[in-house]
Amino acid sequence: MKKIINKPENFIAEMLEGIYAAHPDQLTYANNDLHCLVSKHKVPGKVGISTGGGSGHLPLFLGYVGKGMLDGCAIGDVFQSPSAEQMFEITKEIDSGAGVLYIYGNYNGDIFNFDMAAEMADFEAEIRVESVVAGDDVASAGPANRGEKNTRRGVAGIFFVYKCAGAAAAEMMSLDEVKRVALKACDNVRTMGVGLSPCIVPRVGKPGFSIGDDEMEIGMGIHGETGIRRGKLLPADEIVDEILPQIINDLPYKSGDEVAVLINGLGGTPLEEQYVVFRRVHQILQAENISIARVYVGEYATAMEMAGLSISLLKLDDELKRLVKAQAETPFFKQFQL
Repeated sequence: MKKIINKPENFIAEMLEGIYAAHPDQLTYANNDLHCLVSKHKVPGKVGISTGGGSGHLPLFLGYVGKGMLDGCAIGDVFQSPSAEQMFEITKEIDSGAGVLYIYGNYNGDIFNFDMAAEMADFEAEIRVESVVAGDDVASAGPANRGEKNTRRGVAGIFFVYKCAGAAAAEMMSLDEVKRVALKACDNVRTMGVGLSPCIVPRVGKPGFSIGDDEMEIGMGIHGETGIRRGKLLPADEIVDEILPQIINDLPYKSGDEVAVLINGLGGTPLEEQYVVFRRVHQILQAENISIARVYVGEYATAMEMAGLSISLLKLDDELKRLVKAQAETPFFKQFQL
């Protein structure tokens, strides 16, 4: 294992210490717990938005805490859920009287602990909490219907849910309205990825799975979960030609629709390769008469040093388009009003 770390058991604490030291004007933590990250910019009367999940995915999840996006994030060990108690401490810290919305990915540990935290907030602090579970991964299940628990994983597309819900909260919408926006974003975002290499959890010290140097896996999850097909590595255009139609057909889209596009690197894929992929995405969308309102290319939800990437599309209406283009500023993401 080659990593620029100290002791593996200190990896997360030292990473968090570095983040707080680098961004002292924007971030702090609740209850004297480094894993309970919150924004310093508390707005009275605004709905608080919290997320959480395992480390190893920067800038997901904590990287989107800031103005116009999230207000807090509970941070677990690498690929491990944070505790319900940590989530509850953040809930108390970010509540400004308008209630709190939890947005998190569709993983059993996160669901269990966020549900428990919401119960604690209700019974112990009389804070109203609502929850939205993101499940945008086309590769991992059947239809993702609102209100139903399904097996779709939450992957990079949750960025769009954060963005839209955060902008709605910044407009001082009510908790019910912010939740409605978050659900709408979930209903209209789809993602699929490709993995090229394994990643190493520092405490484990060895790859979590193996894949040949000449192989790829279509639909691999951000923890190395099994995808839908493993085979020989294809050229970039052929990878997009396999992935993108499945995303388009899943929603589905039609001629004249408008989308936001996210090309997300998983940690070990150069930006140059990501732009090669976007080139082909652009060509296909043009041919389908689907217009692109906003493009994001870079690392938005990584998996340690895993090579690979994902493609996400958010189908837009006038409201989602306004919210996606709204101003936001976090330590890991900045966007001026578009």
